[in-house]
Amino acid sequence: MSDAVTDQIAPLRGFVRTFTELIDSTTTEPVLLARGHELLADLVRDDGWLPDEYAIPRSDRYAQYLLHCDPLERFSMVSFVWGPRQRTPVHNHTVWGLVGVLRGREASEEFELREGHPVGSGRIGMMARGEVDAVSPTIGDWHRVTNTSDGVSISIHVYGGNVGSLHRLKLDETSSSLVDFVSGYDNAAIPNLWGRPAHTPC
Repeated sequence: MSDAVTDQIAPLRGFVRTFTELIDSTTTEPVLLARGHELLADLVRDDGWLPDEYAIPRSDRYAQYLLHCDPLERFSMVSFVWGPRQRTPVHNHTVWGLVGVLRGREASEEFELREGHPVGSGRIGMMARGEVDAVSPTIGDWHRVTNTSDGVSISIHVYGGNVGSLHRLKLDETSSSLVDFVSGYDNAAIPNLWGRPAHTPC
């Protein structure tokens, strides 16, 4: 990683440090969400820190790039990249989460479980660049997200676990049944947040 890239991602590196300190200090969800909201809002206020390789949309569906996962899997950080009008299925998370819009606009359509089936609540949260929202089994865990902009939209997500490895549920729109899924990530490379480019070989 070059010095220029290392400098570029300094806000991301600072967020990871501060959020790790937050996780070290408390496991109380309301505290995590409140303080985490502040930290993520500060991070997504400027979009210049996100490397280009984590901002590439897919033609067939939204992309999900891992930016960081805590060594103890207490939290993970993911860049979601959406082409125009792309959307998720109705799904849950099973852990708390924070979503901050870095570029574009997104709509989050809320759902409630009724007799074990997600049903639309009629509430739709419209999010513009710089705005942050939260999800959790304790405050509302089911939603469907749509990129409402005509261009690429990018949101930064922070979850209370390694979200790419969690077994979750989504609604199959064809059969109207709930399906178990594990999302994984679209990047195979291991993110290097710390830089330290080699200047003098050993």
